[in-house]
Amino acid sequence: MTWLSKTTTTLGFILVAHACYSAQEHSALQSLRATSTTVHITQPSTSLPVDISIETVVGLFLTVLGLVADMPTLRPIQWRAWAGKVEREGEQGFLKSNGDVETDFVGNPFRILETRPGFVDIRSQRKEFAEWVRNGGKS
Repeated sequence: MTWLSKTTTTLGFILVAHACYSAQEHSALQSLRATSTTVHITQPSTSLPVDISIETVVGLFLTVLGLVADMPTLRPIQWRAWAGKVEREGEQGFLKSNGDVETDFVGNPFRILETRPGFVDIRSQRKEFAEWVRNGGKS
């Protein structure tokens, strides 16, 4: 994580934690006020104050923003596009922000296909055999 995304995520977590604490305190005060006989309130306020709601929304927004800011770039969905990037850029195209190569980088995905033996062409082998027989078995 970069320092900016870490800071944003941490600030968001702190705001959400403070909003949770404030909501719990508000709930405790409301229950205390409802059971108190000395305070006469005609209609107790049970809804959460607006500042706690705003703090919760801002905290969640900052947390999500910090987490999304640190996400690596997405790879192409199509296999051929991803394989083309591997062949063009190699390991340099898959470096993380700290300079290390990603753990799931395997190199050229077509390496196995390029190293396998080719297909047998029966027609060309038949022609070569016919030429060999016409020449009397000499190369």
